Amino acid sequence: MSVNFTHLHVHTQYSLLDGAAKISDLVAYAKEIGMKSLAITDHGVMYGVVDFYQEAMKQGIKPVIGCEVYLTNGSRFEKTNRDGMYHLILLAENDEGYHNLMKLVSLGHLEGFYYKPRIDKDILRQYSKGIICMSACIAGEIPVQILRGNLEGAENSLKDYLDIFGKDNFFLEIQDHDLEEEHTVNTELKRLAKKYDLGLVATNDSHYVKREDADAQDVLLCIQTTSTVDDPKRMKFPNDQFYLKSEAEMREKFGDCPEALENTAKIAERCNVELSFGHLLLPEFPIPNGLSAEEYLRKLCLDGMPGRYPEPTQQVLDRLEYELGIINKMGYDCYFLIVWDFIHYAKSNGIAVGPGRGSAAGSIVSYCLEITDIEPMRYNLLFERFLNPERVSMPDIDVDFCIERRQEVIDYVGRKYGKDHVAQIVTFGTLKARGVIRDVGRVLDMPYAQVDNIAKMIPQELNITLDGALKQNRELKTLYDSDPEVKYLIDMSRRLEGLPRHASMHAAGVVICGKPVDEYVPLSRAADGSITTQYIMTTLEELGLLKMDFLGLRNLT
Repeated sequence: MSVNFTHLHVHTQYSLLDGAAKISDLVAYAKEIGMKSLAITDHGVMYGVVDFYQEAMKQGIKPVIGCEVYLTNGSRFEKTNRDGMYHLILLAENDEGYHNLMKLVSLGHLEGFYYKPRIDKDILRQYSKGIICMSACIAGEIPVQILRGNLEGAENSLKDYLDIFGKDNFFLEIQDHDLEEEHTVNTELKRLAKKYDLGLVATNDSHYVKREDADAQDVLLCIQTTSTVDDPKRMKFPNDQFYLKSEAEMREKFGDCPEALENTAKIAERCNVELSFGHLLLPEFPIPNGLSAEEYLRKLCLDGMPGRYPEPTQQVLDRLEYELGIINKMGYDCYFLIVWDFIHYAKSNGIAVGPGRGSAAGSIVSYCLEITDIEPMRYNLLFERFLNPERVSMPDIDVDFCIERRQEVIDYVGRKYGKDHVAQIVTFGTLKARGVIRDVGRVLDMPYAQVDNIAKMIPQELNITLDGALKQNRELKTLYDSDPEVKYLIDMSRRLEGLPRHASMHAAGVVICGKPVDEYVPLSRAADGSITTQYIMTTLEELGLLKMDFLGLRNLT
């Protein structure tokens, strides 16, 4: 069984349309080949970090959290030189390193974006604490200088990194995918390691799980670059060596340099980031007159009572007390105040608000606060469906606003809690059954009419999979069994189905934090310039952050 080697340079499905490794498959395979730990280092993003962390913990593998960042050779604010960009591997050694990594990745997107999210050495210096750095593949700064024959430049770059990270936190990375350039680079890196007494690290630039997945990753790259597999000029990987190799395979490649393999295990041992889930991280709601959140919530409910119940029965008063008791016990007083406040703002400013939707309509507290407009007692609506002590996730109040003025409410929340405390939420478009058939068909250069015909045989059903379609549609199954070209198209599509295709902004989700958002999650920018989280809605909830649905509805406009 493996103990002395860890993969520290690994791309998952979240290196979008470049990495063809689904996190669950990747972790399961790492376990199968005896790995004790594994890193995630997607290109310029941290989208998959929490999924990866949870999956690794579940499978009993130690997760190492990292990112392959893009480093510009100038300032991140200069948006000119597209070629002056290098790769660099950063791994979080501890919680401080994890926070610094989130900061760097966020700044790469928010300040340095130019074709790719880029950071520069200024911010690397500022946020280097708790981070272990590796010199990356042949697209790293030091290897690029070596390949250009600029050995003095390579040494100067190396001195920069030593100055930023210190000798113990900087490693020279050697790779061997049977490429001539790598052999040139490795010879020089070994010399530099000796000269500066630095650690070497052996990595494999993994972009898919097993060797036989190389062709699926090739098709994925074609989808990204809108090219076909038979286009000779397209971007492609040189061979099928970019997979998760076993320790034995790595020893075969780097037998002359055992310390480079052992260093991977030593680095993995040093990396100890602990993510915590299920703790509430609500922002503080500013409460007037020295009252507690509990007292202020009760006061608002009692103030709103006459408008809702001019002559409240004992049953109504008992229900109110019961709900307030559970809300307080579960620590949600501030949650209700936050929601009440932005709805109150909207209504006071003539912004149309929906009557309330979902289980929140079962709450008399929501009704008295005018969060909802449906009287729960009259319709026997259950508060327990909305909130009960057994419920582990946060209550969910979906709020509908006039679509044209929804942004005003989000801006108000930004002013109230701090602009950097509020962000929209990312969501991913995935390669779904019909879409993936069309994408792969185009890449394989099959006739459009034929591919269109096959795609239309897939039932128009929510969440239908290709396997499900083959079971349901006999005609499709017959075609699959009888036509080798169609079989290849469908099999290839099945391998890519479910991979994320692009990141976009969730239609309604907004996160509100007690501190700047990038202290909790990495950020990026949506196509319209809005700042979004890099973690999806369910992940934010698991991390204990307050996520709200601000849905813009045209019928309210």
